[in-house]
Amino acid sequence: MGSHRRLAPSGFDRGASAAVCVLSAAAAALGAFPAGAAPHDDTRAEVDRLYSEAEKATEAYNKADERADALRDEVGNAQDRIARQQERINTMREALGSLAGAQYRSGGIDPSLALLFSDDPEDYLDKALVLDRITAHQTGELKDLQDAMRTLAGERAEAAGKLFELEKSRKAVASHKRTVERKLAQARQLLNSLTAADRAAYDRASRSGRLDLPDFGGAVAPSGRAAAAVAAAMSAVGRPYVWGASGPTGFDCSGLMQWSYAQAGVSLPRTSQAQAGAGQQVPLSDAQPGDLVTYHDASHIGMYMGNGQVVHAPYPGAPVRYDPVGMMPVSSVTRV
Repeated sequence: MGSHRRLAPSGFDRGASAAVCVLSAAAAALGAFPAGAAPHDDTRAEVDRLYSEAEKATEAYNKADERADALRDEVGNAQDRIARQQERINTMREALGSLAGAQYRSGGIDPSLALLFSDDPEDYLDKALVLDRITAHQTGELKDLQDAMRTLAGERAEAAGKLFELEKSRKAVASHKRTVERKLAQARQLLNSLTAADRAAYDRASRSGRLDLPDFGGAVAPSGRAAAAVAAAMSAVGRPYVWGASGPTGFDCSGLMQWSYAQAGVSLPRTSQAQAGAGQQVPLSDAQPGDLVTYHDASHIGMYMGNGQVVHAPYPGAPVRYDPVGMMPVSSVTRV
């Protein structure tokens, strides 16, 4: 769910990444219909189940996509190292070729015959001494070349392994993305099958959160960066939930948290589960503005604002809004 990011593209380019904390808040909203106006119980339960499954697939999608991003960087670095090592080997081979040529020109003849035919035995011995030094140097260069080639072979094997893992991660991203989209499409189809009155009741209930500014009871953020993140999150209220988006025009739940803290100069990971571990755990009773509040199995996340209120991106069709912190079972509270 990590640095950086943008709307989730359909392909797998360098910027591909994203996350979706799909609709944990829907469970609370779906249970809040007034008597006589609620959709059929079976339909409501099925929509709830689909949203829950979409959340789990979303976390898997986010993790696979983050891994793919990391692997792209690792593969790129490995390829750079391979290119530098290959250039070094080429240079070493050229140097060894020059030494071999000098050896052939200076000592390509048997030493005893060279001494026999030499007009100046003393000059020959001087040249032979130089040749010995060249040969010793050449031996060292050959060893360096062998070491470099072994290193190159290892780096190529490592790069090949990372490329294989990257391809697996790409396929996992595609698979999880299809799962999320299928679950959401099924939920939309069920909602579209409701009568006009039932759908209107659902729309009212699913937008029960507040867009106006609640009373935060004078709560103060524990740090300057938390205060900056709170201000950023408040500025996003009313902007739409967008699948896989981390701002600034649309958000999913973890994307909103990441973007808000990025405005404060803090880099959060991309997934809600990773964000839950991005700081110090505190009791809900001690929550302060800017703390991250996760729900269920950390498949949904919001930001505590004070006086029992959070701001979050709930689910498709509902904008960034304020809701009571107890809208769902709280899993953890993290102070960044």
